[in-house]
Amino acid sequence: PSRICCSDIWEPARQTAASKGISSTPDNTHVCTVSKSAVMLAVKPHIVAAACADVMSVESSALVISIAAGIPLNVLEGHLEGKRVVRVMPNTAVSVGAGACAYALGTHCTPADATLVETLFGAVGIALKVEERLLDAVTGVSGSGPAYVFQFIEALADGGVRSGLPRNIALKLAAQTVKGGAIMVER
Repeated sequence: PSRICCSDIWEPARQTAASKGISSTPDNTHVCTVSKSAVMLAVKPHIVAAACADVMSVESSALVISIAAGIPLNVLEGHLEGKRVVRVMPNTAVSVGAGACAYALGTHCTPADATLVETLFGAVGIALKVEERLLDAVTGVSGSGPAYVFQFIEALADGGVRSGLPRNIALKLAAQTVKGGAIMVER
């Protein structure tokens, strides 16, 4: 059986989860009931209050991890009184295992919670602890950053095409150049 359980009201999303061996349900409270270590709030900001109410309706000691954009810890903790809450800003590169994520711990969090967040998000990239006041800056750098990188790669490829390279070769060279440059910066 899957160690991951998700909820979604949209049947096609549940079917996609099932095709990947993930248990799914339309019921948030079921997820909260079966989750032992963490519950992740991956909802649009206008749904946060309702999702938090579902979390609070169940007896659970699981860490609550929010990736809801722009919802500060004090608001989350107001909805999740007494719960351990973490706010995470991931980026789209998590979908290819190369994400750049930052997180801020809430009032009741423990060092073990930080380790859990770093383990979960480290599985899809990197996860760095920051003060919550810096999460807007994180959004500007790594949250929006992939879009700027895409534009840069496209501009490099366009230059190659203008100089006579076929588009597919120019794009491959540009992408690899950025990838190589990033690896060199990290060393």
